Amino acid sequence: MRAVVQRVSHAQVRVDGEVVGRIGRGLCVLLGAGPDDDEETARHLAERVATLRIHADEAGKMNRDLAAAGGAVLVVSQFTLYADSSRGHRPSFIGAGAPQAAERLCAVFCDALRARGLAVATGVFGAHMDVALENDGPVTVVLSSGEGPWAADAG
Repeated sequence: MRAVVQRVSHAQVRVDGEVVGRIGRGLCVLLGAGPDDDEETARHLAERVATLRIHADEAGKMNRDLAAAGGAVLVVSQFTLYADSSRGHRPSFIGAGAPQAAERLCAVFCDALRARGLAVATGVFGAHMDVALENDGPVTVVLSSGEGPWAADAG
């Protein structure tokens, strides 16, 4: 799975002009699932997101996780995180997980965050969504359950 995590002052997602998810201070997570991901992967990535210490403490240092900061999470599914544009100008998305499996894994990810006591808002899986946010910092972290420097299980 892949997640683009942005610390936000506020964020919302609209579908057909109607707000379907909104948070104040917290994290906006753009989330994609790959073909080899499973429920354990989704829960592990949710744990990594929940425990990211990217919120300021009293000294202004990024030293608090989301619960300590009293924030919420807006999760927006985004298969385009698996775009491959290495062969031309039109990206291929064949590296993304199948829609049914990805939808289930997004739900598992959100449920794992809720199980930690976090408030979670979402978009609508598969819908055309308008996402608005105010990035606080800006702070943006990219996590992946795969290999490489962005891997969620890396040191």
